[in-house]
Amino acid sequence: MGRFPVGRRLRVLDVGMGRGSQALRLARAGHSVTGLERDAEMLAAARAALAREPEGIRERMRIVEGDGRDTGVHFLPGSFDVVLCHGVLMYVAEPDPLVAGLARMLAPGGLLSLLVRNGDAPAMRSGLRGDWAGALTAFDATFDATCHMDEESGLETRADRLEKLTATLAGLGAPLHTWYGVRVFTDAAADGTHAPAGVPDDLATLLEVEERAGRTDPYRGVASLLHLCGVRG
Repeated sequence: MGRFPVGRRLRVLDVGMGRGSQALRLARAGHSVTGLERDAEMLAAARAALAREPEGIRERMRIVEGDGRDTGVHFLPGSFDVVLCHGVLMYVAEPDPLVAGLARMLAPGGLLSLLVRNGDAPAMRSGLRGDWAGALTAFDATFDATCHMDEESGLETRADRLEKLTATLAGLGAPLHTWYGVRVFTDAAADGTHAPAGVPDDLATLLEVEERAGRTDPYRGVASLLHLCGVRG
């Protein structure tokens, strides 16, 4: 939210909000938040979490059952200052219509925040794990279709490349403002077998390394995830 004046109360749409953790943090910070989610289990968890919050926070947060591809059904164009879509595009076979719909929800000057799988990362991730066959396969992948099985959800996922998403955002009138790499080094420790020395005793240093790598070339280009921020003109 750094591009907005300090203290400004923002209208935020969180698409695919899951259990609502991110939306609740924003509501606690004083923003007006709408969470959009289609999964019944996630909706129930989000509603239960919201019910435990003080009245003032409950009044600032609205939960809507629906699909991110149908934002035009639920909201008027230009209704939000910020639209968040984190960890959703990887489950959508054709992401362009979804992103176009999200961009339409932005007021002039509004921020579209996308967190996606990085299509340039799989070879690096496989190599770090010693999966040489997987690395060779990743070099040749185009990532224009489902290409990866998510271990947590059991669902097939796809990845996006920075260059293509940059062109997509520009074509939608919300050109890329800035971008970051997420999980540059720590992704290899996800299964617990490659945990870096010093964790968790030196967690603060690890997080500082990740933060700096995520905004520094060439490291951010091979991060497991990409965080892109587009601004509507």
